[in-house]
Amino acid sequence: MSKQTELDLNTSVPTTTDQRTTYLFEPIKGFPMLNWKGKRPFKSTQFYPAQLKETHGEEIKNWINKIYWGDNLQVMSHLLKEYRGKVKLVYIDPPFDSKADYKKKIKLQGKQVFNDQNAFEEKQYTDIWTNDDYLQFMYERLILIRELLADDGSIYLHCDWHKNHYIRCILDEIYGIDNCLNEIIWCYKEREMSKQHYNRKHDNILFYVKNKNANYRFNCYSITEPYSPITIKKFKYKDKDGRAYRLRGKDGTNDPSEENEDTYRQYLDEQQGTLPRDWFTLPILNQAANERLNYPTQKPEALLERIIKASSNKDDIVFDCFMGSGTTQAVAMKLGRRFIGADINLGAIQTTTKRLLNVAKKLSAKSNIKNLHNQQTELALAAEPQINYGLKNVSKKEEENIYYTGFNVYNVNNYDVFRNPVQAKDLLIEALEIQAFTNHSIYDGEKDGQMVKIMPINRIATKADLTPLISGLDLKSFDKRQAQNPNKVVEDILLVCMGHEPDLAPYLIKEMQSLGYQIKVEVVDILRDKSDIVFKREAEAAIKVKDDTLVIEQFFPLNLLKKLSLDKQNVSDWRELTESVMIDFNYDGSVFEPVLVDIPDKKEWVKGSYPIPKDAGTIRVKITDLLSESLEQNVYYG
Repeated sequence: MSKQTELDLNTSVPTTTDQRTTYLFEPIKGFPMLNWKGKRPFKSTQFYPAQLKETHGEEIKNWINKIYWGDNLQVMSHLLKEYRGKVKLVYIDPPFDSKADYKKKIKLQGKQVFNDQNAFEEKQYTDIWTNDDYLQFMYERLILIRELLADDGSIYLHCDWHKNHYIRCILDEIYGIDNCLNEIIWCYKEREMSKQHYNRKHDNILFYVKNKNANYRFNCYSITEPYSPITIKKFKYKDKDGRAYRLRGKDGTNDPSEENEDTYRQYLDEQQGTLPRDWFTLPILNQAANERLNYPTQKPEALLERIIKASSNKDDIVFDCFMGSGTTQAVAMKLGRRFIGADINLGAIQTTTKRLLNVAKKLSAKSNIKNLHNQQTELALAAEPQINYGLKNVSKKEEENIYYTGFNVYNVNNYDVFRNPVQAKDLLIEALEIQAFTNHSIYDGEKDGQMVKIMPINRIATKADLTPLISGLDLKSFDKRQAQNPNKVVEDILLVCMGHEPDLAPYLIKEMQSLGYQIKVEVVDILRDKSDIVFKREAEAAIKVKDDTLVIEQFFPLNLLKKLSLDKQNVSDWRELTESVMIDFNYDGSVFEPVLVDIPDKKEWVKGSYPIPKDAGTIRVKITDLLSESLEQNVYYG
């Protein structure tokens, strides 16, 4: 459950009349402000606890990276206590309100021939919003991001034509118009799709700093672009050593006379390239790209590399609270930055974990090679200091080139009921036997005469969450019902939530009474009642110890099998359904710390048989299926 704390926010947005729970914002002269129905101030938040679930790798310089599974509003509220004003760079790729559902192709693991019976698409997240809900959603999160940013920090917000104009107004309000440095246009080539309008072949990236007067980072020379062939041709002269150069005048003139005393040579090999411009030409990830993880809307690492290099330094904290496939985190790790990431989708957490483990493995191998290289250099110089062995003498600065490869995985606010929030409403509707509405703007369905409203999934429902409900109610129909039956309630409402403020129902009743209406409200709390509600069938596994070897004999991920329309008996090998196996050989009963990680390539299977070390105690096995759903099971040894 959440705890109220003093996590106040430095918002300076004035408010005036509170009318039917809709706040009216009074713009300051000279600073236009975007308003929407239901806009409400966000001046304080609650602290939400986080539970450490997994540890991968070790701390380096008293730091270990952090990945959070949960609603990023709760995650950032949790982070405020420790990281307020400490984040140097934020990159987010939030929902675009593209009116689309994004799906991931799921197919059996290994060298198999796939057909319609053993492959399907799993919805990862939906990007369909009402405009007002979307704007309030972004408004609250951008306020929290500002609190986490250091005074010299920067934020890059990735969007497109759908909501770019609105988001920029909100950023201007929160961060200040003067702190907008660029609107970057990311151009890409793709096959033409439309004959009804100009083909949309760019995204927008809004670049703001928290304080333009602070010494914010912008490392322009780290992201210079190569000269074009036309520019290279201008270096048309060669010196006696064959180095290409061009003639420049001190007054900026190009190719002056060689005899002019102000003329100097500009050598091509000494130039760092063209300074960065506010438009990028980078390809999007195609199906054959090596880094592609088949995660919807995955962004190329080259894009994040440019942003992270430009606006952060080594050891800085980089934050992405719409993490997706973990591109920001993977690039940050490769560039020696510390990072924090968050996502509401379990598939994103599992995809990112798998990706970071692979990056860490490669960086570890790279570090081992470098350490061996340094040892060879020292031995060679010690034996014959006067001889040049052709080995690079690594400087102290290079020796301190540290990669932060360890990371923890947290669960915020016991966020473990719904693993895919996109499916949460469907699961609730089925489990609670609700008659679903398909196109109702306020209610999700009806049950035994009650109008059902499913509150935000996987977080505590607050009184603020009732604002859209109250503002959207059909008061004209209430007036008719009241006229026909003056002594009866005009609406019987069932609120379905996952944890809630204790006065949620009384508050809604009181608010409607103030407007002249009598309603009835019942609350169903899934966190409290989930033991009596069956949402899905859990996975099953047969794991045994044979001659000091851990053997996984069978694994039945029942939800995946159901979606594949396969029975247990029809699976030729359980490893076809498995994405990874992780094993903690000394599980402490609390935090999962795997020392054995089996993540096969796309065309391979997990091994399924693993030697047990002599000092093993309680063994914890985590098997993750192709839906990113996991079974964790203890095996007792010795």
